[in-house]
Parts: sequence; C-alpha cells; structure tokens
Amino acid sequence: MTGWQTLLYKEVLRFWKVAFQTIAGPVLTAMLYLLIFGHALEAHVKVYDRVSYSAFLVPGLAMMSLLQNSFANSSSSLIMSKVMGNLVFLMLTPLSYMNWFVAYVGAAVIRGLVVGVGVFAVSAFFTDVGFATPIWIVTFAVLGAGLMGTLGLIAGLWAEKFDQLAAFQNFVVMPMTFLSGVFYSIHSLPPFWQKVSHLNPFFYMIDGFRYGFFGASDVSPWLSLSVVATALALVSIVAVTLLRVGYKIRV
Repeated sequence: MTGWQTLLYKEVLRFWKVAFQTIAGPVLTAMLYLLIFGHALEAHVKVYDRVSYSAFLVPGLAMMSLLQNSFANSSSSLIMSKVMGNLVFLMLTPLSYMNWFVAYVGAAVIRGLVVGVGVFAVSAFFTDVGFATPIWIVTFAVLGAGLMGTLGLIAGLWAEKFDQLAAFQNFVVMPMTFLSGVFYSIHSLPPFWQKVSHLNPFFYMIDGFRYGFFGASDVSPWLSLSVVATALALVSIVAVTLLRVGYKIRV
C-alpha cells in the first residue's frame, strides 16, 4: 500500500476495533429518537403527503448520525494523537499534507457512511421508507460526510485538549445539527426562524438527502447541492492550508 492508503487503513481500523462504541452506539441512539419521537408525534405531525412522520424522521436521523460521526472520527483521532504524543511518529514519515487530508477525511467518510447505513437498515424494521432518487441520497451522504470529516480535521488541529474539542462539538456541531430540520420541516417555523434555518448549511445537507427518499423537500435539491459543495470546497481549502503550514502540529 502507498502512504496515504496505509494511514487510511490505520484510521479505519482505529474505529472498527471498537465498533460497538463507534457504530452500534450511534445506531442505538438514533433508534431511540425514532421510537420516542415517532410514537409520540406520529398522529400529530404531518409533513409530506402520503409520508408518515416516522418515515419522515428516518432520513433525518440517518443523516444526523452520519454527520456527527464523520466529525467525531477525524477530530477525535487528531486530538488523541496530540494528547498521547504519538503524532510525532506520523510526522517522521514522508507523508505529504495531501496524504494526511485524504486519509483522515476518507476514514471519516467511511465511518459516517457505515453509521448512516446502519441507522437506515435498523429503521427498516419499524417503518417503510422508499427510494425516490437514489443518486441524490448517495451524493448528499458522501458530500455531507466529507464536509463534516474535513470540519473535524480542522477542529482536531485547532484543539489542544479534549475540553476544547468538546466545546466545539457541543456549541457548534450539535446545535446546528438539531436545528437543521431533522425532526421537523422548516415550513412549520415562524418566518424569522425559517430565514435563520436557511443560513445553516446542515439544513441543506439533510433536506437534499431527504429529497432522495421522498422526491419532496423544503428547498430545491440543486440549491442544496450548490450550498453543500461550496461549503465543502471552502473547508477543504482551510484544512489543506492548515496541514500544509503544520498548524499546531509543528514546533
């Protein structure tokens, strides 16, 4: 294997060795959301025609789990390497900054996709969800995982201890994820909060992903695609630049 393939393999093994925590745990959490919210609101919330509320929840929960775990994979790997002091062994290798970027983000994408597929597979036992346009599902899943994996890479480079990383996840990633339309359509919000939701890139990832299942969404999937692709390009430029200059990893 080449250098980046070896690092990618190492990063995949890192989360796969503890799959009960990194894969099964998030799937179980998503299922609890589905069972509790679906049971409590099934008869009270109607979003799309001929789509039950439980079915509406499934793509949102799958995407939410995918995004959170993609971020967690790259960010936790870097911060643990910093704290434990083994990042120096990677720096001794002839790997380029692009090798680092591809390996860390690639492993984050793989973990996010595995968790997302796991959530959808388990949810199939509780509700029926169709596939209106599978190409949109795959596109937004990969782009969303890549975006959050790259954002996690930036957070891991910036953070110097676990507290800083936890603050980033709790005060940035978590609120933006939950306020992105996972449990509701933004058309049910007051006009002011609808405008605020349109400023949240997480909303476009989930709305475009949901379009692939139902053929219906709150905004055009092409608009969602352009926003997500632009956001991914911007954070990728930032991440690659930070790696190139050795931000907080070179003394």
